[in-house]
Amino acid sequence: MTAPANRLVAWWDEPAAGHVNMAADEVLAAEAVRLGRPLVRFYGWSTTTFSLGAFQRLADARVAEAVAGLPFVRRPSGGGGIVHGSDLTYAAAVPRDHPWGGEPQVLYDAFHEALAAILTARGITARLHPGRTAAAGDDSRLFCFDRRARGDLVVPGPSTDGHKILGSAQRRLKAAVLQHGTLLLETPRHVAATAAHPGLFDLYPAAAAAGVRDLASTWLDRVAEAAGLRGEIAAEEFRPLHAAAITAAAERFADPAWLERR
Repeated sequence: MTAPANRLVAWWDEPAAGHVNMAADEVLAAEAVRLGRPLVRFYGWSTTTFSLGAFQRLADARVAEAVAGLPFVRRPSGGGGIVHGSDLTYAAAVPRDHPWGGEPQVLYDAFHEALAAILTARGITARLHPGRTAAAGDDSRLFCFDRRARGDLVVPGPSTDGHKILGSAQRRLKAAVLQHGTLLLETPRHVAATAAHPGLFDLYPAAAAAGVRDLASTWLDRVAEAAGLRGEIAAEEFRPLHAAAITAAAERFADPAWLERR
């Protein structure tokens, strides 16, 4: 990749299986370190999949009837479990010595504030949640969209504490920070009611008019602008460019030992 240093480059990848997506994000982090700049990947999931946060117990997910029968994958990032397949997922990889690579909240807010501004400009009241106290017991909740962490993006909806549509979580690697974020677009399919959180397009159908790719491009531009950069969606996909490295990394994420590590 030879984009100028003043560009925030993102790739739009077609849907893939969970272990492939996690491997691609790990390779994205390595590429961010090699190039010395932040990189972004937007993508989907080829089948409805439940992703566990890095520190969640697999046993808790296996007894949850709401996601029974779904394939599972464990993310390298933290946070709660997410039903993928009706969402837009992003991965942002940042070198540890970049301004976004320091205090974790800085990178969270860079993406969440940008989307809040876009939605507000489109007539949707979106705000960053202040977070809840430990007494709320969020860490014990299986599903990400039942939790409210500082900086989560919420809109008016059925949830009384602000309806969460975007959450993110990080993994702080030796040389990079990898942040995963999920924008819930529609109610997840093939799940019971306790995991069927309504998405942005369910609550605000007009938001779907421009399309997901337009929303992602506008979002990237807003994130980049706040950092004095220009957003750029690459013409090609990320995965084919790094097929060998992704295939090698995918073996670990598909290994039951990775899923069962907690």
